[in-house]
Amino acid sequence: MNLNRMLEKCQRGQWQADDLDWNSVPKAMSRADEMAICQYFTDMAGIERLAKALFDEQRRRTEDPVLRESFESFVIDEERHAVVADRLARHYDRNHYKEYTVSKSLTRFRPHFLRAIRTFSAEVANSYMLAGELILGVALLRPINEHVDDDMSHQAMRLINRDESRHIAIDYYMVEYYASGAYQEWLNAQPGKTLREHGDTAICVAKMLFYAKPFFQDVFFDPMNVVDPQQKRLREAFKRIQVIGHRPDISRRPFARFMLAMQNAYNRPLTRRWMGPVLSRVVGVPGEMLLELNTDEELARSASRSFDELAEEALAAKNLH
Repeated sequence: MNLNRMLEKCQRGQWQADDLDWNSVPKAMSRADEMAICQYFTDMAGIERLAKALFDEQRRRTEDPVLRESFESFVIDEERHAVVADRLARHYDRNHYKEYTVSKSLTRFRPHFLRAIRTFSAEVANSYMLAGELILGVALLRPINEHVDDDMSHQAMRLINRDESRHIAIDYYMVEYYASGAYQEWLNAQPGKTLREHGDTAICVAKMLFYAKPFFQDVFFDPMNVVDPQQKRLREAFKRIQVIGHRPDISRRPFARFMLAMQNAYNRPLTRRWMGPVLSRVVGVPGEMLLELNTDEELARSASRSFDELAEEALAAKNLH
């Protein structure tokens, strides 16, 4: 990837919430649909601000000035997305059936997640960033847009989706870096952690994992059950997440190794029978998304492809679905 060219795209691709035509009249919806859509967009604003915090953490840690500027633009992107999502929630709130607030599971998850990321590693932050962007881009945004099927949503999602494509491309680039020998050399040169610091990190990660399952369920999986009941798009997103985790250069990394061990355990019928709910709770995703979704041939093919090629495939899947 040419980082300078990507930075130019980031800078050229900026837009403002007021560029959208907010004067359009929202389509009539049933009470249930209106309440669901307003809640989805309210939670989307919270998700975008969580992504903003992650990109800001990556911005703070990177030593590459071009990457730093790219992450700064992503911070701006995510705040803009949050503002648009908040306005969309108000736009579709025609009947004021209730007051909409960000789901409690998200607000509970956020501080533990951010603390774990800040005390653990940028590598883990990027893993969550890529997974979240794939679920959001491949699985969630387009089905919600199709479910709303309204000009206002179409306008907003087209621009948000364009921004997310840049984010996903950089996420793949960073995954490749964190699997590289250069990153391992940098890690080896860092001061070792004390036993107490290791203990604090373990507690942070445990708290993050404890609050992850209800957060993912409320703001990702429950909406997907409504807008994509057959889970085709969700499965597509998780297939691409699993492909990354299975690559030999990634699976050696500590966090990826832990997640892959959880998935492998779930895929053993006897273990799944007795420990399935526990494994699902630890990882934070529904059990059906822990099943191996790729064939051996698909995994072998993906392992032979570059990260740029994998990013292009993910972007193509996002735009096709």
